[in-house]
Amino acid sequence: MATGDCGVITSKTVLLLLSFIFLVAGTTLGFVGGRFITSYEDFDAFFRDQQILLPAIIIMVVAVVMLFLGVTGCFVTVKESQVGLRFFLCILLLMFITEATAFALGFVYREKVVAEVQETMNELFQEYGKQNPETEMVDFWQSQFECCGIKNYTDWINMEWFNRTGNNSVPWSCCKQEFKNCSGLLSEPQELNTMGCAGIMELRVKELINYIMIVILGFAVVKFFGMLSILVIACRKEENDYQPLNSGVFA
Repeated sequence: MATGDCGVITSKTVLLLLSFIFLVAGTTLGFVGGRFITSYEDFDAFFRDQQILLPAIIIMVVAVVMLFLGVTGCFVTVKESQVGLRFFLCILLLMFITEATAFALGFVYREKVVAEVQETMNELFQEYGKQNPETEMVDFWQSQFECCGIKNYTDWINMEWFNRTGNNSVPWSCCKQEFKNCSGLLSEPQELNTMGCAGIMELRVKELINYIMIVILGFAVVKFFGMLSILVIACRKEENDYQPLNSGVFA
């Protein structure tokens, strides 16, 4: 078997594997989106805003695109269609550029997380105690992550809620779980979670961004080898098409 044939076979294998990944990803996303929509129909009485379906709709659209790419990839790989291969190459190139851009933006945004988190949390904490979603969110954060305040528990001294209540205490959600009779008084810091929530949130957001960047990088690498495989198949196809002509000329 010639070296060129081995290259074509390897390239076809890579493209078929890539197409299979698209098919599996599209099927999985379609299942997730369909499940979300079905669940919404069962509990639609509890949701007034139908915009909650927007993520599911986006997932379904992405699923259709992925399935289309998977089927197209399998077809053009088996048929070695020059037009189909060029079309598939353009799509992969567009996706590669998009993923590379997203990777770069994620790297830049990761450095801005600290300022963004602190600014957002300061706004939320200032709205605490007004019977609004912000209050529930702050309590959830503090109890779930076992933290108190933004940088530390003394931040509550500068909050409107602290000055309005005037009892020199922090919210109950700042209390450690082992102290059932915790009053939240600043004079009893041993009963409070003293670490601020900003540091924990920053760490979690950075971890999430890093995870997303790794996934994007992985997909981009797969796309790169997919494009390389298309070029190998296309070039080999052109060589095979020209062989009869060359044989006739030099006969």
